[in-house]
Amino acid sequence: MPRASQKLASTVHEKIWGSPNTEPWHRNPQRRKIGEIWFSASDSVPLLVKLLFTSDNLSVQVHPGDAYARKHHNSRGKTEMWHILRAEPEARIALGLREQVSPERLRKAALSGEIMELLNWIPARRGDTFFVPAGTIHAIGGGLALCEIQQHSDVTYRLHDYGRPRELHLDHALAVSDLKPVTSGLGRLPVECTYFRTERLSVNGSWISESPARNTLYIALEGTGSLAGEPFQAGEAWESAAGSAPFEIVSESAAFLVTAPL
Repeated sequence: MPRASQKLASTVHEKIWGSPNTEPWHRNPQRRKIGEIWFSASDSVPLLVKLLFTSDNLSVQVHPGDAYARKHHNSRGKTEMWHILRAEPEARIALGLREQVSPERLRKAALSGEIMELLNWIPARRGDTFFVPAGTIHAIGGGLALCEIQQHSDVTYRLHDYGRPRELHLDHALAVSDLKPVTSGLGRLPVECTYFRTERLSVNGSWISESPARNTLYIALEGTGSLAGEPFQAGEAWESAAGSAPFEIVSESAAFLVTAPL
């Protein structure tokens, strides 16, 4: 029988828009501008889990669906979700457009910066969840810590980057972007789509898992304790193999995101 759980290795990425405020999820005594922490799951989980920390806006971007990504990059597409862990008072995210635009207008707006006025900006608060299907133009603002769960793909098309000296990908972006207006975007857990299902798990004392039908990831958002007899703390992720034995999580107070591919 497979092991009940395995702690995932993580990789830290510094970014120009990153933040030194990464605790309690990551100790950062040098106050580095950490933007992303990636967790590496097994090949049985075609998902990538990240923690993001922002002090400035990320680029305005869009991701392709599977067919376009396979044709042009020999890659999966990228549908994702965000769960907000911490938010400064004015923090916000953008999800889709406020009004329908033509490809020509979107191209001009991306180059001029007008795209910032076309985006559907939404206040972001601790505990909020946002679902971002492939083809949705989006941006993450500053002052946020969040957990991102996505298809395991790194295909990103930038439409606007605030004058930073990085390449834009307007032809690809215009080919895959949904140009219809989006009037909302704030969602609830659980999130279920073609690629994954994610729910929140609260532990107050003890919780015992079932044997999972597929490999499942547990991302510790809050608290400390033990998971399958091993210590855990916020900012760590674990993988439970399909068919593995049930295991126990023990904590006075903890919260996890639990996600599995579909």
